[in-house]
This record gives sequence, C-alpha cells and structure tokens, in this order.
Amino acid sequence: MSTSCFSRGCKGMIAKRIQTDLQRQGFAVGDPSRFADGDFGGKTHAAVQSLQGARGLPATGAVDPLTWQRLTPTPMPMPSLFERCLQVTAAFEGHGFGLAKGNFDGAGITWGVIGFTLSNREIQVVLAAAEVQSPGILARCMGPLAAEWRAVTVLTLMQQVAWAHAMSSGPSREGLPVAWLQAFEKLGNEEVVKRIQMKRAYERYFVPCAASAATLGLASELGIALAFDVFVQNGGFKPDATTLAAGLPPATTEAVRRQKLAACVAASARPQYQTDVLSRKNTLATGQGVVHGASYQLTAWGLGEDAAA
Repeated sequence: MSTSCFSRGCKGMIAKRIQTDLQRQGFAVGDPSRFADGDFGGKTHAAVQSLQGARGLPATGAVDPLTWQRLTPTPMPMPSLFERCLQVTAAFEGHGFGLAKGNFDGAGITWGVIGFTLSNREIQVVLAAAEVQSPGILARCMGPLAAEWRAVTVLTLMQQVAWAHAMSSGPSREGLPVAWLQAFEKLGNEEVVKRIQMKRAYERYFVPCAASAATLGLASELGIALAFDVFVQNGGFKPDATTLAAGLPPATTEAVRRQKLAACVAASARPQYQTDVLSRKNTLATGQGVVHGASYQLTAWGLGEDAAA
C-alpha cells in the first residue's frame, strides 16, 4: 500500500467517503448539511485531527492507513489504486457521475464520472446495463424522455451523434436541454448506475492501462495514474509513445520517462487540446501541477512514487 495518505486538497469520491465517516462518528465541523461535499479542506482537516485526538493517534489531520482503520465502520483497506486514479481523472474531467455535456468535441454527448461518450457507445452500454440490473430505471429517471432515448439507440451511430448535435447549444455546443441534463443527473445519482460506471471504468480503461504501463516501463502509482488518464482522455498510447519508451536509455528514471511520455501524448493530441492534455499529463508525471485553474499535489490524493500494487 502507498505510503501516501489523503489530506487537504484532495477532492472527489474518496474525500466524500472520509467526510461521511467523520460525520457518522460525530466529528463533522460546521454545517453538517454542507460538510460532506467531497472537498478535503480546512474543516475536514480539523475534523480528522479531532478524530485522531479522540482515538489516541497523532493529530496530523491527514488520513493515513491507521486513521482510515479508525474512521471506517468496520476495518477496511485503504482505497485501491484504481479508486485513487479514478478520483484524480474524474476531477480533471469535471463530470461527476451525473453531469452531461453536448457535442463540444464530436462525441455527441459526454456523461459520467470519466466522461463516457455517445460516439464510443459507452453511454448506451452503461444505461442498457442499468436497465437490466434495475428494470424501469430509465422510465423512472428519464420520464417521457426514456421513449426517445430508446428510439435513438436503435439508429446508426452516425445518426445518434447527429441527434445529439442537433440538440446541443452554446458557442462550443456544450449545452443540452434542461430536461436531458436533469435526466442524466438523476441517473448518475442512482447507486446502481454509479456501480456500473465504476465497473466500466475499471474494465474498459484501468485493466488495459495497467497492461500498457508495464510495456512502457511505468511501475509507480504515478505511472499507472498517468497511463489511466491517457486511456480515458486520449484512448490509449499511440505507437510513437511505445517507440519513444523503447528508445530511452536503460538508466532513465521513471520520473523522466513519465515526463517524456506526457509530452509525447500531448504532441499527438489535436492542436486545440494540446495545452489541456499537457497540463493533465505533466501533473500526473511530476505529482503536482495546475489543471483547469486548480492546483494539484497528488500525495494528498494518495498517489506517489511508491510501486503500484
């Protein structure tokens, strides 16, 4: 397990889980209705210190493995490497489980924790699985839009993207009609849909990224996190990245390897996205950086130079 821990600056599903467990044990600070917001800030830091003091632990305000054991209802392991990688990439994506965007990049609709897309049939797969596991969920969450959704999904993929494009709005076409935004948000709040999204992210992106990382010489937590983000945002490493990695001197450190691969991935992205791709990949390669105006120190997110489990 990582020697890293979760501390101030961490955001997302793991941070929210920490806050929820603190609240359950009576260590919430401030307004309880606003405490579990998924943002590990000063109030959460103070609440962790209070719990640590009450449990006889060093009051660092950071959730290390021992603090995690005292925090959870029953002894549980720290979040897996997949969960930690997912939390960071989800923060970069800015979607959460329910946020949907229109056809800003040719993908039709982008929705869910890592930005599943219509053009890759990912949204269709997730929602079809949800209907199988929870019959009637589409009608319950989408209301009268469920019939339209079913009709759209039997069209060709090109026709589906055209349908999404026609209802996208705004200068960049990120907008969607309010009714559709609400429907996707409602679906994303369903626990069964969250589980399906997590499973899909693991099988479709994390498993192949780990295999690819091994061939590229990425063995650290940061290396796996970089590979995962490449698979989510860029569809995987291109042949030029494989060629680059194979040509590096044997003595090349993984930190240097990560930075070179980050630059290579950014250079192969579409010109309008290269700056965004580079900021994301450099942040993961170095463990710190600024993405979309937000500062990241990834040791606070449980990711560091330790060997990946």
